[in-house]
Amino acid sequence: MKLQNIITILVGGTLAFSVSNCASNKPDSNRKLIWNDEFNGKGLPDATKWNYDVGGDGYGNDEAQFYTKGRLENARVENGNLVIEAKKENWEKSQYTSARLLTKGKFSFQYGTVEVRAKLPKGRGTWPAIWMMSENMKKWPDDGELDIMEHVGFNQGYVHASVHTKKYNHKIGTQKTDTLMVKDVSEKFHVYKADWTPEKIDVYIDDQKFFTYENKEKTYEAWPFDQPYFIILNLAVGGFWGGKEGIDDSIFPQKYYIDYVRVYQNK
Repeated sequence: MKLQNIITILVGGTLAFSVSNCASNKPDSNRKLIWNDEFNGKGLPDATKWNYDVGGDGYGNDEAQFYTKGRLENARVENGNLVIEAKKENWEKSQYTSARLLTKGKFSFQYGTVEVRAKLPKGRGTWPAIWMMSENMKKWPDDGELDIMEHVGFNQGYVHASVHTKKYNHKIGTQKTDTLMVKDVSEKFHVYKADWTPEKIDVYIDDQKFFTYENKEKTYEAWPFDQPYFIILNLAVGGFWGGKEGIDDSIFPQKYYIDYVRVYQNK
């Protein structure tokens, strides 16, 4: 991949890079595509591939939106993209609606590469994410969470990747995380990628690696990532992080575009 205009800056003690003018989608003969959604249809997302979380209970993060199911206004496929749209509207005691799609119960995998090409919403109060959790999740964070991409609108362009485990998680301030500055995340599509092996997890944006978590301790408390995980795509509104500086109601509606989701395993 050819990288142009790379700028290094210091962000909260982590090194971040501004990546622009990147384009690479070359096939790799060493890996096999095992699951994908190219979002080439029209209407509701493919029900054979996606389930929904539904409700407005905050999801442990004090989120402000109500996640709907089967509602084109919040999740639809059009023009080759999945569009998750957050709207300012009263719905089931919430002031905002959005959607959270997940492959739980339909597809999970253990080890491999996830690639998601997406263009992010913007504005104070938006909190889009690409992440993964254990298909057999019994207790969070003990069974693990991998955040491939999180972006909070009050801090435009700063993209975060993290892992959460029993030993390392944000509830006790020990989560493992890093940040990459990408100045045009809401204007252009970028590829968010995670490579997951028994030894480590690497996270990239447009082939620029910016986060690594290694299986150094060999304990379940530090590394629960040896079991099948499913994929989650969502656009939250507000919350303890996304709403840290409030919600700007003038920005809505906001759209989160996903061009494709692809999962590979090494041959």
